[in-house]
Amino acid sequence: MLELLLCSLVTILPDYLYRRYVQGKRFGKEINFYSVWFELRWGITGCLILTVLLITTVFYNHPSTTNVTLFFRTVPILPEASGRVAEVFVDFSGPIAKGAPIFRLDSSKQEAAAESARRKIAETEAQILVARSDVVKADGQLQQAKSERRQTVDELEAKQELYRRNPGNVPTREIERLQERERGQLGTITAATASKQSAEERISTLLPAEKATAEAELAQAQVELDKTIIRAGVGGRVEQFSLRVGDVVNPMMRPAGILIPEGAGYRSLQAGFGQIEAQIMKVGMAAEVTCVSKPFTIIPMVVTSVQDYIAAGQFRGGEQLIDVQQVARPGTLLVFLEPLYEGGLDGVTPGSSCIANAYSSNHDEIVSKDTGAFRAFVLHVVDALALVHALILRLQALVLPFQTLVFSGH
Repeated sequence: MLELLLCSLVTILPDYLYRRYVQGKRFGKEINFYSVWFELRWGITGCLILTVLLITTVFYNHPSTTNVTLFFRTVPILPEASGRVAEVFVDFSGPIAKGAPIFRLDSSKQEAAAESARRKIAETEAQILVARSDVVKADGQLQQAKSERRQTVDELEAKQELYRRNPGNVPTREIERLQERERGQLGTITAATASKQSAEERISTLLPAEKATAEAELAQAQVELDKTIIRAGVGGRVEQFSLRVGDVVNPMMRPAGILIPEGAGYRSLQAGFGQIEAQIMKVGMAAEVTCVSKPFTIIPMVVTSVQDYIAAGQFRGGEQLIDVQQVARPGTLLVFLEPLYEGGLDGVTPGSSCIANAYSSNHDEIVSKDTGAFRAFVLHVVDALALVHALILRLQALVLPFQTLVFSGH
């Protein structure tokens, strides 16, 4: 309306004054209700064209939107495996610290696996003790075999010496018997040595490996046992936690509740501007916001990020071809707004709906020597109307709470 009044001052009003005082036509006579369009057609047409151009220029340089929301991140409370709830440590809603337990699943299976791994470790340690006894036994058998062979060798050497001196004193069969017994005792020594080495290898290699495997199984069982206690990954607040003892939780189908991280939703606002403002929206632009949850307050903001992609055009590869006609809504340009001053979003409830106006600065272009007088005048007018838009935003901050009450039915 303001733009229409301003444009009528430079189009319709001069046209009317020319018809009235130069041509002598009188309003109500030559200029009446039925001849207004014919008499003032040039002024009305120029007024409408200038109004549209001015409104387009103003909204292009100082965009506004009602699609502003204080989004916040949520973390679903899920176990890593399915199970039945055995114990609950939190209420339906309340604060929680990082690492604090939320609920516990039935852990009988995991406890049995851990106990089995402990028993296997104990069994392996017992086998190590037995293997040490086997080493002592094998060493004794080896010493005995060596001693018996030494006696046989001494007796064989004595018989051979007697046979050399007088072959008739010692039968040849006796010497052959001693030689066979010495070879057998040598095999016994080899077997005893191998038995001792086998026992030593079991102590040094096999049984420690079995014990390490059992300890790894115990560690894995302990990890699975620890997973039955679901803890908070971050500090924050638990909301809508309706899980109770006896319920079955499935990580693929049934979350246990929602965890809202501490400080979520108090950093930035997300605003959706029209696609036509993609060329004017820049990082560092000043903005103002008013929210329903904090009425009668204007929050100074600054543009910190502009998303380079519009969500309406995204697609996921599949088995069907994309039909552009299926994109019903054109989508908006996502812009992140952060408070200009610390604590600017204090008192604004996360998830609130807001209204935002962004303002581009034309000061550098106005003072530039390369800018023409007419363009500088237009930029001055645009900046002046931006002040009017800021005033309108303040009026909306006053009216917005009452509009919310009306639309909510109160």
